[in-house]
Amino acid sequence: MTNDDGATTSLYSAQNADAYGRVPRGGSLAEPCRMADPMPDRKKPLVIVTRKLPDVIETRMMELFDTRLNLDDIPFARDRLAEAARTAEVLVPTVTDRIDADIIREAGPTLRLIASFGTGVDHIDLRAAREHHITVTNTPGVLTDDTADMTMALILAVARRVAEGERLMRSGTWDGWAPTTMLGQRLTGKRLGIVGLGRIGQAVARRARGFGLAIHYHNRRRLDEHTEAELEATYWESLDQMLPRMDVVSVNCPHTPATYHLLSARRLDLLRPHAILVNTARGEVVDEAALVRLLVTREIGGAGLDVYEHEPAVDPKLLTLDNVVILPHIGSATLEGRVEMGERVLINIRAFTDGHQPPDRVLETLL
Repeated sequence: MTNDDGATTSLYSAQNADAYGRVPRGGSLAEPCRMADPMPDRKKPLVIVTRKLPDVIETRMMELFDTRLNLDDIPFARDRLAEAARTAEVLVPTVTDRIDADIIREAGPTLRLIASFGTGVDHIDLRAAREHHITVTNTPGVLTDDTADMTMALILAVARRVAEGERLMRSGTWDGWAPTTMLGQRLTGKRLGIVGLGRIGQAVARRARGFGLAIHYHNRRRLDEHTEAELEATYWESLDQMLPRMDVVSVNCPHTPATYHLLSARRLDLLRPHAILVNTARGEVVDEAALVRLLVTREIGGAGLDVYEHEPAVDPKLLTLDNVVILPHIGSATLEGRVEMGERVLINIRAFTDGHQPPDRVLETLL
């Protein structure tokens, strides 16, 4: 089954026609979607938010619910997160909050909804949530363009040595143009292999075609003929067969048990000596130690990384290499995207507290 970020996943979101990040009719980014006021005799649910959200979202949340905000934006330590789960009726965590089985098991009887601020839900134990009758929602579809833009930015930055050139200029050691210095790779005519052709992967493909890249992809399940034709995409059932034929590989699948180290040391060794690997999905999908080894020994052309296997820790060797561009997990970091994420959270909470099925409910499939 595929989800918002890619192909191989054991999760899906139950969405209605308006659950794709669109601002409801009459809404705007400056004035978030306004929904009907709660019944006057209905007690507002206690909502605890673990991180600082955009002001416009926090303001609306305070209007709608009995809300406790994290104004100083200091990440919740585990004991504070556990206390929030024991106290709240609705918990609004982010992707950096680990909601494991122990926290869910110790949660108070009032906790009925975890409305995550983010698309990925690998930080939440969905099985434990189901067993304790706690609904989980996410915010799918609103970060597609932002993440795809950053993916293309990293592909260009690595191929054309943008970050390296910028550091050279700041060092004050540049002595002028020369015909054989700072030579990078041309993208036109090269092959891009996308691991996970979900919404984000498809958005990357559309952008990449504009740069003359040929699109190839690997999914657990093949896409329909219409989508393949639109993207002029070639499907590879075998990831092992695709990787050694690609010039650029973009990781756009979610992190699930099935995709942990999907790009293992063995598979990374299949990459061509000039190949570029870009990851804007989840760090756990790539064996980071093996990738670092290939970058250090120059056995691949380079890498562009926005996510890391042990965030916020980053392998110190990555900080010293000139053939890798590293970013601080900002693939979806636009004001518009964050506000739209908040609007999805508001819609999910309001639907749930009004007794309706939240549009972005995340279900665990029993495979």
